[in-house]
Amino acid sequence: MSTEQQWNEEQQRVNSVTDLIEHRITALEEVAGSFRGEVVEMRKEFWDEVTMNFSEADDVGETSTSMRQQSQVLSDRERSHLNTAAALDKMKRLHHSPYFGRIDFKEAGYADAERIYLGIASLLDEQEESFLIYDWRAPISNLYYDGAPGPISYRTPSGEISGEIEMKRQFVIRDRRIRFMFDTGVTIGDQLLQAVLSRTSDAQMKSIVATIQKEQNRIIRNDRTRMLIVQGAAGSGKTSAALQRVAYLLYKYREHLQADQMVLFSPNPMFNSYVSTVLPELGEENMLQTTFQEYLERRLGREYQLEDPFIQLEYVLTAMQEPEYDARMSSIRFKSSASFQKVITRYKESMLSGGMKFKPVRFQGKVIVDAEAMAEKFYSFGSSVKLVSRLELLRDWLLKELSAFGKSELNAPWVDQQLDVMEPEDLQRAYQRLKRKQKGKSHTFDDFQQEREILARMVVSDRLKPLRKWIKSLRFVDIRQLYANLFQDQAQMVRLLENEPLPAHWEAISTMTLRRLKLQELAYEDITPYLYLRELLLGFHINSGIRHVIIDEAQDYSAFQLAFMKRLFPHAKITALGDFNQAIYAHSSVLSGTGPLSDLYGPENTEVIELTRSYRSTMEIVEFTRGMVPGGEHIIPFNRSGEKPKVIVTADLEQHMHHITADLHHLIEQGYESVAVICKTAEESSEVHALLSQKLDTAPKLIKKTTLAFEQGVHVVPAYLAKGVEFDAVLIYDGSAAAYSHEQERKLFYTACTRAMHLLHVYCLGKPSPFISSQSEEWYEVSNMTATRVE
Repeated sequence: MSTEQQWNEEQQRVNSVTDLIEHRITALEEVAGSFRGEVVEMRKEFWDEVTMNFSEADDVGETSTSMRQQSQVLSDRERSHLNTAAALDKMKRLHHSPYFGRIDFKEAGYADAERIYLGIASLLDEQEESFLIYDWRAPISNLYYDGAPGPISYRTPSGEISGEIEMKRQFVIRDRRIRFMFDTGVTIGDQLLQAVLSRTSDAQMKSIVATIQKEQNRIIRNDRTRMLIVQGAAGSGKTSAALQRVAYLLYKYREHLQADQMVLFSPNPMFNSYVSTVLPELGEENMLQTTFQEYLERRLGREYQLEDPFIQLEYVLTAMQEPEYDARMSSIRFKSSASFQKVITRYKESMLSGGMKFKPVRFQGKVIVDAEAMAEKFYSFGSSVKLVSRLELLRDWLLKELSAFGKSELNAPWVDQQLDVMEPEDLQRAYQRLKRKQKGKSHTFDDFQQEREILARMVVSDRLKPLRKWIKSLRFVDIRQLYANLFQDQAQMVRLLENEPLPAHWEAISTMTLRRLKLQELAYEDITPYLYLRELLLGFHINSGIRHVIIDEAQDYSAFQLAFMKRLFPHAKITALGDFNQAIYAHSSVLSGTGPLSDLYGPENTEVIELTRSYRSTMEIVEFTRGMVPGGEHIIPFNRSGEKPKVIVTADLEQHMHHITADLHHLIEQGYESVAVICKTAEESSEVHALLSQKLDTAPKLIKKTTLAFEQGVHVVPAYLAKGVEFDAVLIYDGSAAAYSHEQERKLFYTACTRAMHLLHVYCLGKPSPFISSQSEEWYEVSNMTATRVE
């Protein structure tokens, strides 16, 4: 059959399938409208349909039954409406692009091959007997992603099926028309991938299930291991594969797994917005999305001023000349380590025999139980009683002491003062209490002494209520002093470290930590250890309902943080995505070597998948950026050509801004939809944004750590906030040696440059960074403007 005949035959099938989809849409819209009308009417008439009678006990029961029945009918109608709306949404998405792939698979033992078409959702024929389209997540669809023409097998819930792929075809179908069609071999064809990657970037990440590569498919369909680690080069498709993995798991385990049982930890709030459309595009609800900092704020934000990771990073990048800088770097590395986690665990164990700190129980300046008495009582319970159990016993004892104190205060002068100013409603409350207490007897306040006693008890009880709540929540344990004690007693720290040395600059570390604690502040590196100590002592707040955790930019988490998350989600599987070459924080990366991440659940429960091919950037940009990082030679560029990166060297700020502004005007005229001017820090971003706002017709958007949504247009952004996002064109504001020359800045510079899809310009105020100049000049073009004047 000729290519033209094949094209016509496939187009006829597209027409008939689209006709069926349109018919389904019309039918579903009618049903959805009917259900919507029913629900609205039922809500209006809900009380009219319910028999209301509360005069007798039997009537109350009848009324309750009537309400329950009517509520059940309403709930059923609402559920039917939601199901119909979901089916309608699926049909509308199929109508735009019904399918993207076809394989002809001949099962062993059968004479004819079955034509299998793949799309983002399944579609049955009019008799609902045969699949016209298979969902891309169905077991048989795995053949399309992993298989090549020839013998093959695939697993299904009922066993393994063997056969042969006779043909593998790809389509791009838009609005009833086939735009591309070609047959392909082992991988998803480069033609389709070229078409997709050549587009401009979007304000939100798109789901491209048609171009899932074989190595990405391994990530998506992996449901065996407890911990899946994906180490991927910049632009290798880590995040999109992880989100498609979520969609796959929700599809495969739809009877047991819901979207709200999965959580994504993102690098920043803006990234949540960027990826928020992927799952809905695939017909699934969005999972829970948060950042680790948001979780920490919920737990400790009321008690302390918490430093966030971006403030810490700004300090690392800008405070190198400050006297405490080296001590702070040592502090960050130590407090983020698995060693410090072990120190705190041993510290907790040591408290079984001594060292617990308590806050005295006070009321109106008067000490009810002092800290020494509490410690004595705590250690009187015996060594066989667990620490948490001792705290609960101490809590019960304190509540009894508080009760006894309350009785002793009934005749205190402050109680009489309160009684003198009681409002009428307070007297009514007291009367109701007396009424309940006497149960059927005459209820009067004719006995002044009785009246005063009841009112006094009420006053004392109300005033002690906050203190009672404070005791019940174990707030009497002095966590702040216990944490401070780690840095006040050097001999104790040496013992707890066992065979490991004290970190460098220990005295300065201790001074800084204690100073911030006194101000009720916690440095970012202190937050997780502090919370871990509190949880060890008072009991862990675990989330047993979460079944799967996705951690994006996992290289930015410390060993301590990941160990804490393991305790936080005890029943969850974890997918950790990251790139060691983008580890921009001061603590050592958990992705280095086999590292703490691999050790979290042990090798038998861990699988590591490496993605080395970069799809985001052109071949020229990848060739340039991979030369910046050790091991970059293993990064494989996808075969999509473009301009070489340009390095523009300028003499002064005026000339510098002139060339950046001229380039921005040119890029906007050429139709680049998203352009980023990437700066090193938030302060620099703010200054550059102010300068560009005066020179451009439309002011660029300044991206801050609080920015919630990513939009098209020109952006000015600090490098660390651009992580995970891509732009059509990237202009590095200052790639000079003055800005990027320290080894700890290498990965930040690499991260900034790898945000570019199609075009990368690096402007240098003076001599270029050694991360550029150490490479061969064949990978970039240099324009030296230092000898020219700006007119």
